[in-house]
Amino acid sequence: MTAPDATPPSANLYEQDFYAWSQHQADLLRRQQWHHIDLPNLIEEIESLGKQQRQELRNRLSVLIGHLLKWEYQPHRRSRSWLATLRVQRRDILRLLNDNPSLKAYLEQALTEAYANARDLAMGDTDLPASTFPAECPYALTQVLADSFFPGEPSDLS
Repeated sequence: MTAPDATPPSANLYEQDFYAWSQHQADLLRRQQWHHIDLPNLIEEIESLGKQQRQELRNRLSVLIGHLLKWEYQPHRRSRSWLATLRVQRRDILRLLNDNPSLKAYLEQALTEAYANARDLAMGDTDLPASTFPAECPYALTQVLADSFFPGEPSDLS
């Protein structure tokens, strides 16, 4: 039996082999062995999972909005690849929101946070100057997520 102040063996495992630690913690939970659970690290990992979902939402919005900007500001370079990216990102965002409904309350903030990255992506991919793109997101959230929204002049691709 370990002394009360000693580091539990599962905490050492957490540092040495995360996968083995996670499997061990799951087994302890299944067997309801509450007193053996590495609670501090388990709490940290659960919090981290929630943050990862928010990050995934921001990343997907960044890619989506970056492609919307490219679509609008470089109409002569539009491609089926860009169209596919727009469709896939929209579909994946909606799935993410369906799987995590509480993220919907974070959507407007995520849109604002994602726009800076989207603008950088668009500038990098188009070689257009920063002044080409609005300082703030020019699209409403409903537009960004709408399958039928393609900014700028009409295209026979969409």
